[in-house]
Amino acid sequence: MTIELTDRTEMAESGELDDLFERLDQMHIPEGYKVEIVEGNVHMAPQRDVHWQTIRRIVRALEDRFGMDAPVTSDVRIDFPGQLNGFAPDIAKFADGAEKDELGRWRYQDVEFVAEVISKGTAANDYGPKRRVYATAGIPVYVIADPYLGCCRVFTHPRGDDYMRDLTLKYGEPIDLTDTFPDFALSTEEFPRD
Repeated sequence: MTIELTDRTEMAESGELDDLFERLDQMHIPEGYKVEIVEGNVHMAPQRDVHWQTIRRIVRALEDRFGMDAPVTSDVRIDFPGQLNGFAPDIAKFADGAEKDELGRWRYQDVEFVAEVISKGTAANDYGPKRRVYATAGIPVYVIADPYLGCCRVFTHPRGDDYMRDLTLKYGEPIDLTDTFPDFALSTEEFPRD
C-alpha cells in the first residue's frame, strides 16, 4: 500500500526523513505492517508467514557463518543516499565493528549485505528504486528472495547506481557469496514458496 501525504511538497522541501517518520509515528499503523519511505513515498506492507520464514532462514545462515554477535538487523530503519530514503531492509548485515551514529542509527556506509523478501505490493520498490539506492550506497551484496516465483536474484559488484553482476537462482540452488564473504554460501533449499 502506498500512502500519498497531503503536505508532500512541504515535507519534500524540508528534506527531513525524521519529520516524515515523526508524522508516521503519530498515525495508527496496523500491527504486522512494515513502513518505509522510498524516494519520499510512504509504503506499508503486511508481513506474512512466508516472508518471516524466509527472513529467519537467512538470518540463521548469517549467524551460523558470522556468529550470534554479528551485527545483523531486520526491519530497522537505515537512512540511505538520495532524496528521502528511509528503508527498513528485511535483513541488513553490517561490517564487524560497525557502530551506530550520534542519533542511535546504523549507517548505510557500514552495510555489507542486504536481503529483501518480495511482497506483492512492494516488489517494484525492491527491483527498482531500492536496487539503485543500494548500488549507489555501495552495498556489496543485495539478495532478493521471491517466494511467488521461487527464485532469488543476487546483485553484486555495485558501480554507480547499478550492480555489474545479476544472477538468478531457483530455490534449491545455493547462493555462492565467497567472492565477498569467504566460506559463505546461502542455502535456499528450504525457502518457503507462496
